Amino acid sequence: MDINKIKSIIEGIVFAAGRPVLKNELVLSLELPEEDIENVVASMQEEYKNQDRGIELVKIDNSYQLCTKKELYEYIYPVLDKRNKPNLSNAALETLSIIAYNPKITRAEIESIRGVSADACVYKLLEYGLIEEAGKIDLPGKPMSYKTTSDFLRMFGYSSLEDLPELPRYKLDENQQIVIEDLVEKEDINKEEPIPERDEGEENKIEEINKKEN
Repeated sequence: MDINKIKSIIEGIVFAAGRPVLKNELVLSLELPEEDIENVVASMQEEYKNQDRGIELVKIDNSYQLCTKKELYEYIYPVLDKRNKPNLSNAALETLSIIAYNPKITRAEIESIRGVSADACVYKLLEYGLIEEAGKIDLPGKPMSYKTTSDFLRMFGYSSLEDLPELPRYKLDENQQIVIEDLVEKEDINKEEPIPERDEGEENKIEEINKKEN
């Protein structure tokens, strides 16, 4: 099958679906190997980027979806939704980060990390569709656990949770406080600023001043 025809079919499928389309669904529809689908999609992504299009083909876990570029949000949002622009507080973002780095975490564990109640933040993140219930944990009381959604990945521009930035390494002291020094390379801590060298002309001037004063 012609490569342009394949691109046309993939574009039509993901556009009509209006949701993330599994890679396996494209494999079954086009009857092509998974590797071929990946190569064609990568080519399409590059074309969307180079042609400065208003849409992009994003990878979300093991699926693909057509999305508008985030740079165009301020122009698109007023047309499609008249509600106030949703904003996440620092507390909500902190809670979202904890869940992203700790899939299937319970509300009690979130509160243990943050030190404050997480009820309002969890409710807001559920409302925005950034997190979802991940099943009950086999602990006393059978608490519900939470994980991030594909909407979270799409909104923050990640293909999977493996793309999240690596957290800095640290250790706790006897008071269970983070030892800040361990976040910095030892060589950076002990590194001293070099002393600038004096040129000969400057040294001669200093000697002349000292002779006059004496």
